[in-house]
Amino acid sequence: QVQVVESGGGLVQAGGSLNLSCVASGSIFRINTMNWYRQAPGKQRELVAGSTSAGYTNYAGSVKSRFTISRDSAKNTVYLRMNSLKPEDTAVYYCYMFTNAGGFWGQGTQVTVSS
Repeated sequence: QVQVVESGGGLVQAGGSLNLSCVASGSIFRINTMNWYRQAPGKQRELVAGSTSAGYTNYAGSVKSRFTISRDSAKNTVYLRMNSLKPEDTAVYYCYMFTNAGGFWGQGTQVTVSS
């Protein structure tokens, strides 16, 4: 059984910053991909940032230069540093881990940016 748990969401004013964390636990010995997605009300879930075990990262165009994904593979943890937040970044943020045991989603953490 694998569990994925996000933390760090909250309410922040526009221009502020937040750090999200996501940790996977259970029967894991390898995590290939660690991704952050988000879903705003009435919209489809979208990929925000991704990190591979080979060290590659990718970002959605709307967050490039503002968000930074990083990982600590030894701790099965991925982070998302979000700077210069905008009201349009308001969404539930989900972590997705693709592991040796398959792909697993977290329950999500709410990020709300007020104008």
